[in-house]
Amino acid sequence: MKFNYKLKRLCGAYYGHPVAQKWSGSNLCYDSTGNLLISSVSNRIQILDLKSQTTKTLPVEARSNISCIALSPDDSLLMVVDVQNHAMLIHFARGIVLHRMAFKQRVRRVIFSPNNKYIAVTVGKQLQVWCSLMASAVREFAPLVLHRTYTGPSDQLTCVSWSADATVLVGGSRDGTLRVWTLQTTKDFQPVTLAGHKRPVVGAFFGSGDTCVHSVSEDGAMVTWEYKKTNKTIADNNAVNDDQDEEMADGDDAVNFFAGGDLSSCQNQRHASDLDLAHTLVGATWKVKVRHYFHQDRATVSSCHFCVSQQLLAVGFSTGVFGLYELPECSNIHTLSVGNGQFVKACVLNSMGEWLALGCPASQQLLVWEWRSETYVLKQRGHAYGMRCMAYSPDGIVVCTGGEDGRVKLWNATSGFCYVTLEKTHTAAVTGVVFANPSVVLSASLDGTVRAHDMHRYRTFRTLTTPTPVQFLNVAVDPSGEIVLAGSTDPFHIYSWNLQTGKLLDVFTGHAGPVSALAFQPNGGMLFSASWDGTVKVWDMYKDKVPMESLQHTSDVVCVSCRPDGKEICAGTIGGLLSFWNVEHSKLKFEIDGRRDIAGGRKMNDRMTADNNAASRYFTSVCYSADGSCVIAGGNSKYVCIYEVSQQILLKKFQVTFNRSLDGVLDELNSKNLVDGVPVDEEEDSADETTYNALALPGARRGDDGSRKSRVEVLTSQVAFASTGREWAAVSGEGLHVYSLDDDMIFDPISLTEDITPAAVEVKLASGEYTAALKMAIHLNEFGLVKQVLEDTPYDSIPHVVRSLRVALPNLARLMQFIATIASDSPHVEFYLQWCLEILQTHGMTMDRNRSIFMRSFRAMHKAIQTRHDELKSILNDNKYTLEFVDDHAKLVNAQREEEAAREATLQLSES
Repeated sequence: MKFNYKLKRLCGAYYGHPVAQKWSGSNLCYDSTGNLLISSVSNRIQILDLKSQTTKTLPVEARSNISCIALSPDDSLLMVVDVQNHAMLIHFARGIVLHRMAFKQRVRRVIFSPNNKYIAVTVGKQLQVWCSLMASAVREFAPLVLHRTYTGPSDQLTCVSWSADATVLVGGSRDGTLRVWTLQTTKDFQPVTLAGHKRPVVGAFFGSGDTCVHSVSEDGAMVTWEYKKTNKTIADNNAVNDDQDEEMADGDDAVNFFAGGDLSSCQNQRHASDLDLAHTLVGATWKVKVRHYFHQDRATVSSCHFCVSQQLLAVGFSTGVFGLYELPECSNIHTLSVGNGQFVKACVLNSMGEWLALGCPASQQLLVWEWRSETYVLKQRGHAYGMRCMAYSPDGIVVCTGGEDGRVKLWNATSGFCYVTLEKTHTAAVTGVVFANPSVVLSASLDGTVRAHDMHRYRTFRTLTTPTPVQFLNVAVDPSGEIVLAGSTDPFHIYSWNLQTGKLLDVFTGHAGPVSALAFQPNGGMLFSASWDGTVKVWDMYKDKVPMESLQHTSDVVCVSCRPDGKEICAGTIGGLLSFWNVEHSKLKFEIDGRRDIAGGRKMNDRMTADNNAASRYFTSVCYSADGSCVIAGGNSKYVCIYEVSQQILLKKFQVTFNRSLDGVLDELNSKNLVDGVPVDEEEDSADETTYNALALPGARRGDDGSRKSRVEVLTSQVAFASTGREWAAVSGEGLHVYSLDDDMIFDPISLTEDITPAAVEVKLASGEYTAALKMAIHLNEFGLVKQVLEDTPYDSIPHVVRSLRVALPNLARLMQFIATIASDSPHVEFYLQWCLEILQTHGMTMDRNRSIFMRSFRAMHKAIQTRHDELKSILNDNKYTLEFVDDHAKLVNAQREEEAAREATLQLSES
């Protein structure tokens, strides 16, 4: 079993931070094509492909929650800044961090210049412009070099925008003014301050052709500024000839050099013909052209974006309302709402102005609205107050999650999107979910009910209750999917129902503490229940209600899992121990002490170091792998551990997050943040973040809405392996972390000899020895080589090759894994279906006798085929309806032609 698991995606949230604050979150941005939407979730970057409806998480992490992002016009560089003002420069295509840096003051906005050479960053009251040397041939030690720092505003800058020729910048400030600067020092040009707003400026943009500037403030006012040249300036510009152009350029170079600039850079950027905008603005006067008001009562503007190509302005408000306006008339196209109490933190239009993306951090909601057709392209929303439990479907295609908000969501494991949110029937947090079969999912809640949901109609068809009100902590179902059990907190009972009738069958008693976990024997009728009373009881579901055995532990038992063959169970206690028991003899085989493995991470209020605080770390969830050789365990720690059972060793340890905005990530706290032994929060709210819908208290200078923030602790509430064994998932405060294997980048040969080489495989293929070529390719274990051999094998030769394939069982399992991986996205559907059919028909008996070896590969193959079946089914259904429409239309046309022909014949007869 391989363990090179990498984070594939972060599900459960697509925008915002885990802390439920309505002003948290960053901006959104599209790529140059407008098909990829880039969003931030906590300290990670999500890339959503709106065409293929898939999502990907970049394999990089910021130090803390991300506050702003920016993508270069050529889609090569991604700039990310977190709330602690630490920045990363990322290679967007490969997901590699190229450079890290830190700013001394708060960064609110980052934007690349249209020519891809400069990056403008608002740092407090200043605007810094950095020269990006990645796109030039200049070799420098640092990828970013500070070009110039611009000052002038009396308060913090909130926005910045470039002109089309990248020579002029305009920035908006919290003092209600705008400031116009030129990139290079221009002779006789003085920075201009435009004052016309009463509230802080939210956005400032150059209009079409850079002829004007549009600015939007918090109070819903939009001002259009235009510049006008004086008569003297116009005369001077008309009198400029070629010699004077060269003379003016030399003057600009001299001024720029003595101002601290680089003379060579100015000479390289000297224009050749027409004057740029920077020289056009020399001596020009600015005035207000027109004012417009959005007229949203009791709402402030929270975000805005301007699409220059389509002259569209998108505005988001603090009440969840968003509007789309056409400039310069500011005519309203749409005014809609994403929900009551929502705060539209980010809104952005793609380059063509077709799709409007909205981000609401309070509910971690991300919307993409196509305003022309008035339809949603994308609508994703995470669990309010966090995710609590999850379960994989038997085929590994669907992931079911339950949250603190009482909702149950279904996620596509391949695309990473939530495709349905079941109706909210629970009135309290969902504590456990489990699949009874591929079409039925069960959920248990603290409201004292277990509900059965239909996966086809997405409705609740059965509600299981108890005679007296209880609170359920978990739910389990027998292998047949007929008997449902749930453990409660008080009384300490286990309730059993029949899923078909919904009747209560039995109540199992015997525990002296809350029932923390339940597990069924996969191939038998035994039930294992773990409790806080320090025991794991073994029940025979089909004999009596008295426990057969009681497995005693030294401390409270919080989790239990049964091996796939049903011969062994693993139980975790609050002492950090994993106890392995033999089911047949009810004897303790061995114990693994995991306290030192998951130790680490000091909370803000801990009075002792992380090394001395290992007693509070223990596993709360444990799960066996598909082959039963390993267990994965996670708990109230930042680590998830994988242990090898037979050797009792730690194979690999994963840290789910490095986000310093969460509590318990750092092992050592910085002493400068401690005052008299009391921690000081580094991320105190600024004045502007508490003014939205805040209450004005008497005698208070700032409003206070009564909300208080606290750090979310890093922990994993549940871990689980997928049935294919190629991925596992962990539920944390940030969402659902999905880790998967990536075999393409690893060379892992098997039983190599000197005769087995890629060249030898090519020779065997050329000579038509397909069986030998396939054996050698499997031994080399190279994905591309195996794919070439499989696709070069003629269709008629597949049965002969499979029958002649007498390889070791692990190699046959590897071949099935290769076929499953290739078939998942290959256009040759029938070709690979023939491979799967021949393998199952030829080696089916061998696979049945060695289920532990082939179970992972078989499930992976089944998942790939099921996914392609679902895709083709939807396409064929659409084609069927289209063909029926074409056929009916053809019949209608033929009928009309026959009627016309009959009418003409009748007229001819009447005339004759």
